[in-house]
Amino acid sequence: MKMTPNTRKAQENMAPGVITADGFLGDDKRPLQDIIVESEEILRHEGIDIETVVQTLKDMMEEGRNGLGEPITVDEKWIVQTTEARGHLPCPFEDGIHRKITTVVRNIEKGESIMYSTISLHLLKKHHFLEGKGSPFRLEPAQLKSVLELE
Repeated sequence: MKMTPNTRKAQENMAPGVITADGFLGDDKRPLQDIIVESEEILRHEGIDIETVVQTLKDMMEEGRNGLGEPITVDEKWIVQTTEARGHLPCPFEDGIHRKITTVVRNIEKGESIMYSTISLHLLKKHHFLEGKGSPFRLEPAQLKSVLELE
């Protein structure tokens, strides 16, 4: 699929060292538009509603902030830890800046976890971008479904 100049610029901004040390693409060498289209298809196939998962992740992040950097138990199902760092990160699509807040949610029963940040939430909600395969902050749809117990 042909990329627009804006999408091409966003992909350039996602390279390691431009906005973050690791970048946003991981090992994924495909064009950004192809990554997004595949992500949308997988989310649909898994029955994951973007708005619902973003709201759930935001809620978990806020719960984690109550721990002031320490892990806390949420609903006796999850261990949530939210950490904040000084500064902001610009969106690779150049449509905003986001605080450096990172959350790890671990499902106690399953032992599985996910890690995401404020920019991860923005990229998912606004751009349907889960990050590239191999990226440390990639939100794998099956893992989201399992850890958050989305049914």
